[in-house]
Amino acid sequence: MLQSIRDGDSVIVRLAGELDHYCAQSVRRELDGLIADRSVRWLVLDFSRLQFMDSSGIGVILGRYRQMRDRGGQVGVTNMNSHISRIFHMSGMDRVIRNLDRREAAQ
Repeated sequence: MLQSIRDGDSVIVRLAGELDHYCAQSVRRELDGLIADRSVRWLVLDFSRLQFMDSSGIGVILGRYRQMRDRGGQVGVTNMNSHISRIFHMSGMDRVIRNLDRREAAQ
């Protein structure tokens, strides 16, 4: 479900499949483990292989956003399909979480 790369103060995480109530708890635990190191300042979520997300997925992402924000870090997303992009917009997450293009995500 998750692949991650640590690059300096950034962690880039590629999610695959579905982020729904069936897997939200395990994804939450994995993401928390990846950002437990307080030197992580950027969490980039790559949705290029994510096919579906429901409200549980929104909760997972917003929770990690709050953790990063509270310690002065940031969260960005990239490569959203039309379904995920629509959920981001409808939930208002697009107002607090940056949608990065490929060039920004690679930095």
